[in-house]
Amino acid sequence: MNSSSGNSGGGSSAQQGPAARQAAMAERVLADGSATAAELAEHFGVSLMTIHRDLDELERQGIVRKFRGGVTAQPSGVFESNVQYRLKTMRPQKAAVAEHAMKLIEPGMAVLLDDSTSTLEIARRLRLGEITPLTVVTNFLEAINLLADQRGIHLMALGGDYDPLHSSFLGVSCVEAVQSLRVDVCFASTSAVLGGHAYHQEQHIVSVKRAMLDSAARNVLLLDHTKLGRVALHRVAPLSRFDLVLVDDGATPEALRDLDEHKVPYEVCTTSATKAGAE
Repeated sequence: MNSSSGNSGGGSSAQQGPAARQAAMAERVLADGSATAAELAEHFGVSLMTIHRDLDELERQGIVRKFRGGVTAQPSGVFESNVQYRLKTMRPQKAAVAEHAMKLIEPGMAVLLDDSTSTLEIARRLRLGEITPLTVVTNFLEAINLLADQRGIHLMALGGDYDPLHSSFLGVSCVEAVQSLRVDVCFASTSAVLGGHAYHQEQHIVSVKRAMLDSAARNVLLLDHTKLGRVALHRVAPLSRFDLVLVDDGATPEALRDLDEHKVPYEVCTTSATKAGAE
């Protein structure tokens, strides 16, 4: 069974090119915890030399750690922070949440986006130019590049120390830049939510997110359901700091019950797959 699924998966991965194969490879290693180069070569239907080149690239991105004959997944804090990994995960869920968030944006607003790939989905929709004029403030290079040439949007890029792992600007100067502003709404995401608090694995990210929450008249937390029921090293803020939490419909009743017990206002967003199934 593994052999047949490997052959079919390998053929399609090879046809899609190295980037698609590496993304599938990363998901497999992260799911299993480790894998040998021989197993991956058989599964993806490519040579050992090709596999080693792919693994070298994944190691460079900080997603896996190579050892003699194979690889292991990096600790969760590393690969979850890697922007290239985050860009590929939970896209339909993030899109559903972002689509819902767009209903909260009106012409004339000043909107703050953090450096999460969830808010990047909002930037993709703002790029369509259907809500203008608008001021958008962000420290996320991916969002800056998306909106830089968009007519009707006054883009304010938050400076600071550039962090290539996150593709964003961070540090003391970024915090100070945020503190000098007052925006209508801040859209943010985080790594984990449990027991009435939001968490993130990296301290230097936490300080920027906290400053963003302090600088907004209204705060909205965007979550894909995999972040519920989890903790990370640093506590960002109690969920009471957010006026609304948006989560996709993959959330379990238990996870939503935790939000209910802490009296967190939330709305569940329907994914495209669910909509298609209902039709």
